[in-house]
Amino acid sequence: MYNSKGTQAYAQIGIESAVMSASPHQLVVMLFDGARSALIRAGIFMQQGNIADKGKALSKAINIIDSGLKAGMSREKGDPDLVDNLEALYSYMVRRLLHANLHNDQEAITEVLGLLENIADAWRQIGPNYHPSQDQYNGSTSVSG
Repeated sequence: MYNSKGTQAYAQIGIESAVMSASPHQLVVMLFDGARSALIRAGIFMQQGNIADKGKALSKAINIIDSGLKAGMSREKGDPDLVDNLEALYSYMVRRLLHANLHNDQEAITEVLGLLENIADAWRQIGPNYHPSQDQYNGSTSVSG
């Protein structure tokens, strides 16, 4: 009934609308969800021996982690030590995914997926209405992005 290009265009409009109406908290959740999705696809493509699509999916996950999650953090709005630790962890994830791509290492993808899930779960638990003033330590652990 509908061709795939029309369906893809409709899906793209839906994504763009969701991004434009999302809060900063929701945008970060969307980044985590996008990275998770890309990693799951990369693992499936790796199992199928589909090298080209595996590389594309891993590149997408790397881009989300490096240019989205890592680049979106702010030392001014959060604890600089926590920001440093998260930046180091995101850099580690990128290195592991590069390794996974070069060596078809499913375990590296699984490791990064687990690390991302832990951070994403913590981020989701913070909730969109959290304000650093609610923290008993006056926001010393707040991180933007």
